[in-house]
Formats: sequence, C-alpha cells, structure tokens
Amino acid sequence: MSINPNPGVLLYPRLRKSPFFHASRRHGVGLYSVYNHTYHARHYGDPIGEYWALLEGVTLWDVGVERQVEITGPDAFEFTNMLVPRDLTKCKVGQCKYVFVTAEDGGIINDPVLLRLGENHFWLSLADSDVLLWAKGLAHNLGMDVQIREPDVGPVQVQGPKSRDVLVDLFGESILDVPYYYAVDRELDGMRMVVSRTGYTAELGYEIYLHDASRDGVKLWDAIWEAGKPHDLKVIGPCHIRRIEAGILSWGCDITYDTNPFEVGYGFEKTWMVDLDQEADFIGKAALRRIKDEGISRKLVGVEIGGPSVGSFNDGAMIDTFDVHDPHGLRIGEVTSACYSPRLERNIGYAMVPIAYHELGTELVVDTQHGPQEAVVVEKPFLDPTKDIPKKLVRTA
Repeated sequence: MSINPNPGVLLYPRLRKSPFFHASRRHGVGLYSVYNHTYHARHYGDPIGEYWALLEGVTLWDVGVERQVEITGPDAFEFTNMLVPRDLTKCKVGQCKYVFVTAEDGGIINDPVLLRLGENHFWLSLADSDVLLWAKGLAHNLGMDVQIREPDVGPVQVQGPKSRDVLVDLFGESILDVPYYYAVDRELDGMRMVVSRTGYTAELGYEIYLHDASRDGVKLWDAIWEAGKPHDLKVIGPCHIRRIEAGILSWGCDITYDTNPFEVGYGFEKTWMVDLDQEADFIGKAALRRIKDEGISRKLVGVEIGGPSVGSFNDGAMIDTFDVHDPHGLRIGEVTSACYSPRLERNIGYAMVPIAYHELGTELVVDTQHGPQEAVVVEKPFLDPTKDIPKKLVRTA
C-alpha cells in the first residue's frame, strides 16, 4: 500500500504515525507505505540520489515503524531463547543478533534484530509482521513468568561512511568504541537512548533507539539534523538498492510465514542461525530438523536480469513479484526483490526457484514491467560478502 504524501490527501486515523513522522515529513516525503500498521516514508523524491548519499556521505532515516517487543521477567532468557532458533547462550548482555522468529512448522514469522539489554531483558526490533500477540500467547500458554509489551521506544538510523562523524559530534569519541552489532546506553540533552552499531545497509552505520519516543521524537530528530549539517546529512528512506546488493532480506517479500531458513540461505550455509544442536527446544526445532534431513524443494537465489532498468524497488516500480520462467516458457517461480544497481550497472535481485534451477549460471526468463527478459542465477550477496564495510571503523584524525 503506497500513499501520496500530498498535504491535501487524507491520512487514515487507524494507521499509526512514527514518533518522527512530523519531523521527517518536513523533508518532503515522496511516497509512503504502511509497515507494522504505521506510515512509513519510502523515499523523498529521488531514490537514486538517496543511494549515492548513503554510499558517499551520511543519511538519516525515520525507522520508527520498527516497533519493539520488550521481554522482561525471571523467565525472559528462557522464553526468548525458545522464540528463536539461534542459541542465545552465545549472546552477551549489550550484544545484538540478527534472528528469525520461527513458527511450529519452521516458517519465518519475523526476522528482527535482537538486543540483549540485560540478563533477562530483551528487545526484538521488528520487521513488518505481528509478533507481540504471538509472543504474549505463547507466554500465557506456557505459563512462563515474563512481561511482554511494546515500549515507548522509537529508532532512527544514521547510516553511511560519515555516520561516525555525526555520532562523535552527538556523543563524543567513546561512541567509536562500540563494536559491530553491540549496543550502549547514552543520554543526550536529557533524552535516554540505546545506540547500536547496526543498520539495514551493510554500510557503516548506527541505530538510535529513543526512550519516551512519543514525547521526545522530534527533539531527537532535530538534534541529529543539527549535528549532521556540517557533514551534509541527507534524509532518505530505506535504501533497497543497497540492501539487495548486500543480500539483506525483506520480510513480506523474500521471506514470509511460508518460507523456512533453509530455503532462504540461513540453514545449511549459516548454521549459527538455526542451531539444531543447542539444548533449547525452540519453537519449530523438530520441523527444521526434519527439513534439514529431507532437504528442500526450492531455494532463494541471486539473479541478474537483462533489459531496461527495473527501478529502485522502493519507487513503486516493483508493486508485485516478477514471474520466473524456464527457457521453454514454463512458469517456475518468482522474483521477490529486484532493482537496478547504479554501481554494478545492471538489474539484480532474488528469485525463489525449484531446487533444480538453483545452480550458478542457470539461465531463466523473468517477466519485468518491460516484458520477458533473459536472466541468470548468480552468487549473492552481490557486494562485500564478508561485511567488511560495516565492520571496519576507520578513526579520523
């Protein structure tokens, strides 16, 4: 669902607004969608310009749509470790982890970033699906002593190679000591927040999770904007070109309730995401063990697609999935995300195909908005497979 941001257009009162909604709106939102029942700014008029701003400078994102599920109480660790197939005994306090929340059949309910704020204190920073009621229902049914709620917390992202400079101006040099996928508590002008070295870009970047966000959202936004002015800070939407280049998945497109981790490259290849050897009997463990033993019938692969540009994904060009055909015209699957990469100078994306078509070099035909186009299965991610860019922090003199 995309919404014209023209001020004359009615905003639906049943949809929520991010704590930063009114602040980000000042920058000229070009298109809204709805994410976690909340208005989500997709871009600000020029997705390609936003892409280059991210790669070359520093950008600010309103990601208040990433609602938090907070889990606390005496059984919080045991309960959270049961929600996800990743072994949380290996997650330190102050550490963040990319995780799946899996269903009893192994399907993916959500793929949040988990923040461990205390021994029995967790946040799940959600993708676009409902996890709060799932977690509350499980806790009630199991009789576990936990408190589960949506706290008044709103995140923004500061991403790009100059993000370190903006963060230093806000919080001081000590912020550079935060390792990749760790988080620290900070205060700024009386506002409390958690700052993590994470993001949706595979670039150097940070997320700032603001406490009391409904009260202080605009105040924080303005503070970041002022700190960013000397560094030519740009406000942008989620850069799907960069996340597709990086192999980052999008819930609702590349992963859903009907896909499992093994199908999307996070079971066989990245075994830590689905730890079947751990002691915890997490939700979906038996189903995922069976899937691993029996094998999968389809797989999410990288594809290069010929023909004219398919757009930037978040510009509205890819409203629906693209059909995938074999060279003989038989429909065999679908492209779940695709874009034109200005840096690679070609169309790239992900396609869910039968396992017989997953080998590198397999030729396919993809129906884009320009008609049928030749395509080929390639390695993903398309850039920086070891994530050296976000992991490396170069201190400036």
